[in-house]
Amino acid sequence: MANLYVRAVPPTDLNRNTEWFMYPGVWTTYILILFFAWIVVLSVTGCSPGMAWTTVNLCHALITYHFFHWKKGTPFAEDQGIYNRLTWWEQIDGGKQLTRNRKFLTVVPVVLYLIASHTTDYQNPMLFLNTLAVFVLVIAKFPHMHKVRIFGINAEE
Repeated sequence: MANLYVRAVPPTDLNRNTEWFMYPGVWTTYILILFFAWIVVLSVTGCSPGMAWTTVNLCHALITYHFFHWKKGTPFAEDQGIYNRLTWWEQIDGGKQLTRNRKFLTVVPVVLYLIASHTTDYQNPMLFLNTLAVFVLVIAKFPHMHKVRIFGINAEE
């Protein structure tokens, strides 16, 4: 009988803070969380679908900016502080640029922006807020922004 299972290769990343993103199913789970967040916002607030997508987009932008591009270091002590000066985005995939994970995490805010803008019929102020959110997130993910602290904000003391 043929082998019916795919053999998963353990991640080569030894950083426990980022290795979870290498496992199969993480991308699907990420997208499902965004979709279910939209359903929750839509059902709890009773707003229009476009307004719910805008809410999800803005919340996603705030949360991911904080955890991916602002917080530094890891919550684990065994790394001996070698990641203390790096954000999660700078730690992922060992700092390599333009990997599949990084491309996926760059495409997600763009797709959310397109969905939120289209479903609100490109009306202000939602278009302005969605554009601002995607602009900040995508610029922060550029390879040229790796380890860059604009105006020294969030730099080491």
